[in-house]
Amino acid sequence: MSRMTAADSPASSPDLATAASDLRMATFRLARRLRAQRAVDAMSDAQFAVLAALTVHGGHTPGELADRERVSAPSMNRTVNCLEESGYITRTPDAVDRRKVNIALTDEGRAVVEETTRRRDSWLEGALASLTDAERAVLAQAAEVMREVAAR
Repeated sequence: MSRMTAADSPASSPDLATAASDLRMATFRLARRLRAQRAVDAMSDAQFAVLAALTVHGGHTPGELADRERVSAPSMNRTVNCLEESGYITRTPDAVDRRKVNIALTDEGRAVVEETTRRRDSWLEGALASLTDAERAVLAQAAEVMREVAAR
């Protein structure tokens, strides 16, 4: 039985490399357009990511948030401090381990996430409205494939 070498692999073909580059660039451009649709213009992407993580996954310690967002603890501490000063999150001592602090969303923080999500969905809905049914079907299939790729 012969083994396929890296040079024989479809993953190394120039067409696949071009497709990967094109997909990367299109994804980044779309993500940039979506990120521009936000409820608070002064909020950084990292700050919004923390609010979104708290919305989806519930309260966390700063260390858990740092791990989830793949940033250093000092960087997360700066982000958490800024969000707390803005009234978007609260810190409460852990009931079991008083050395730990739990981070949770305030109503204002939840409202920022909801409004940003609404704006982003509305912008994308408007963009999709200008496409044909066939183009929207292609994007629906692409979304499924992209979810699978991202899960790997």
